[in-house]
Amino acid sequence: MQTAMNPITAAAAALPGLAGSGAPLAKTSAGASAAAAPTPFSDLLTDAVGQVNQLETQAHAAVAGLMTGSGVDVHQAMIATQKASMAFELALAVRNKAVQAYQTVIGMQF
Repeated sequence: MQTAMNPITAAAAALPGLAGSGAPLAKTSAGASAAAAPTPFSDLLTDAVGQVNQLETQAHAAVAGLMTGSGVDVHQAMIATQKASMAFELALAVRNKAVQAYQTVIGMQF
C-alpha cells in the first residue's frame, strides 16, 4: 500500500536542518542533559530562512558561473535554481500558514 506524502513534509525533509524536526516537544526532567532539550521554534525558523538564503546565493553563483563560462554546467545551474525555488515556496507556505493561524487566533472571541 502506497501512502500519499504531504508536499510540505516532503520539501521540509529535503532541507537538511529541518529533517526530523517535526517531532512533538516533550518535557524534560531535571536530570536530562541540555543536549536533549527541544529546539525553540524561532530558532528553527531562523535556520530555515538562512538555508533558503544560502540556496538562493548558490543559485545566483551557479547562474553567474554559467553566464561567464567558468565551468558550470547548465544542469548544475538548473538544479541550483530549482532547489532555491522550492525552498522559497516552502518558506512562503509556512509564512502563509503562520499568518492564517494568527488571523484565526485574533478572530476568536473569549
